[in-house]
Amino acid sequence: MKKVLALLMVAGMFSLVACGGPTEEETKAAEAAMEEMFDEMEEAVEEVSEEVAEEATEEATEEATEEATEGEEATEEATEEATEEAAAE
Repeated sequence: MKKVLALLMVAGMFSLVACGGPTEEETKAAEAAMEEMFDEMEEAVEEVSEEVAEEATEEATEEATEEATEGEEATEEATEEATEEAAAE
């Protein structure tokens, strides 16, 4: 097993040396492309974060409105019941 791994390592070193590294121009172009992709990803993340925040705010507002409406309905029912009981006496 050690011999197989050693052969793979030697073959890998030969392939790296034979292919050579990228030129400075290629490296700069790749770095510029990566920077552009990161910028695009950051913008996308910010947009999604804003959308999620807006949706959460809307949901919270809707829930608060529903609870307030339910509270008003309960108050109206209690008032009607009290009025009916007072009229019955």
